[in-house]
Amino acid sequence: MMKVKKFKPKSDIKKSQTKRKKLKILFVTSESVPFAKTGGLADVSLALPAQLIKQGLDVRVILPKYKNIDEKRIKLEYVACNIPVKISDRTENMDILSSTINHTKYYLIKKDKYYDREELYQTKEGDYPDNCERFTYFSRAVLEALKAIDFKPDIIHCNDWQTGLIPVYLKTLYKTDHFFNNIKSVFTIHNIAYQGLFWYLDMHLTGLDQALFTYDKLEFYGKLNYLKAGIVFADKITTVSQKYIEEIKTPELGYGLHNTIKYRANDLTGIINGADYNIWDPPKDGYIAKNYTIKSVTQGKKACKKDLQIVADLSLNEDIPLIGMISRLAEHKGFDILSEVIDEIMNLGVEFVLLGTGEQKYYDLFTRVKSKHPDYCSINFIFNDELAHKIEAGADIYLMPSRYEPCGLNQLYSMRYGTIPVVRATGGLADTVKPVDIKTGEGTGFVFTEYSKEALFKTIKEAVELYRNDKKFWLKLQQNAMRENFSWEVSAKKYIELYRSLIQ
Repeated sequence: MMKVKKFKPKSDIKKSQTKRKKLKILFVTSESVPFAKTGGLADVSLALPAQLIKQGLDVRVILPKYKNIDEKRIKLEYVACNIPVKISDRTENMDILSSTINHTKYYLIKKDKYYDREELYQTKEGDYPDNCERFTYFSRAVLEALKAIDFKPDIIHCNDWQTGLIPVYLKTLYKTDHFFNNIKSVFTIHNIAYQGLFWYLDMHLTGLDQALFTYDKLEFYGKLNYLKAGIVFADKITTVSQKYIEEIKTPELGYGLHNTIKYRANDLTGIINGADYNIWDPPKDGYIAKNYTIKSVTQGKKACKKDLQIVADLSLNEDIPLIGMISRLAEHKGFDILSEVIDEIMNLGVEFVLLGTGEQKYYDLFTRVKSKHPDYCSINFIFNDELAHKIEAGADIYLMPSRYEPCGLNQLYSMRYGTIPVVRATGGLADTVKPVDIKTGEGTGFVFTEYSKEALFKTIKEAVELYRNDKKFWLKLQQNAMRENFSWEVSAKKYIELYRSLIQ
């Protein structure tokens, strides 16, 4: 009998072809490990593209070429030189370099005038005064770079205010350029508090029509707002946890953009960040003193704790509760309430290790704390990746008392290492840390709701007392935490679904 082909409507054929198509993604970021890092965005910019590639996408990453990139360790090659980029009424040429990290192709925009500086965005004294010009240039440079390297993506995935003009340019200045036909944009808000606010007279730098400087587009209380630009003009918007979506719809945590968020609510998706277990995993972590698994956590952490105490120049006491903290030293990270009870916490008989950079007032505060408790307090005003790993493995308790935390990554790392987090129930912290329940034996960390010094101190005290008084239950907590799985694999699949919904 002759086999008859089943009729397939053209629309179904087109849909099946779309599914088979290898998606091309340009991931635009202002920082990425191993090139430059100030926060979690840099970790995301390494891990998410790598996972998307693993799941079959063609992904390239682009960022500025900063001064602090270690060119002895990272091989960079020139791929294009003297590419003209418009800024205001003039042209500034750029070079494009490339490097391949973990099968991911990275492109770097080289313009020493803007990026050859000691820090990425600011010094201790404050933001660079020409940040508007620096990242306006970066946004246009990204689009010009695509033509120079002959890579036409289906989606340009933009991250935070530094890339907020790219969705605007796609729908205005570059709209008639055939190269950019059908390219869609996704814009991810990693932290709505950082908005890229600039003097309205800087509008000329963008090259955009002054008519865009209105309340429903780029204007924000008389200023230019680059985060708002991305939110208003992107085809789809994401943020880094489901709870954070609800928080940024409120006046308290929307930072003036809550109504803009509500307006775009139908195009907004919450996708939790993942943990890169290729890098953050105690059985294979090359930085720590002893590798361990869930079965060997007690002996493994004992060795790692001793190593951390030696490296951090602390008292060598394996029974003392050791609290770790890796953070940007900023008020919203909980340092305002922590500063009011840090002496009381130290008086509980604990050790404390801090790693991070940020505001001068917290440098002064923790320098004083260190002088009062020299054998029990280690303060490190640097970014040091090796020490970060040693803290995650060697600490007993990990502290994240944030006023708001869109997602957070260190609580995910801590749980993987059997280091019990103490967190405030906000954003991604609320979505990922399960409160301890003494009766059922469930939970992965200690959680408090009220943003106050009293609630913070009470919760830390509870954690410290449980650690001291019930080692059996503490081991159960560690095992609970280590079983949690926040792999990028799940999150990447959600991004792929979002990308495909756009091109279909």
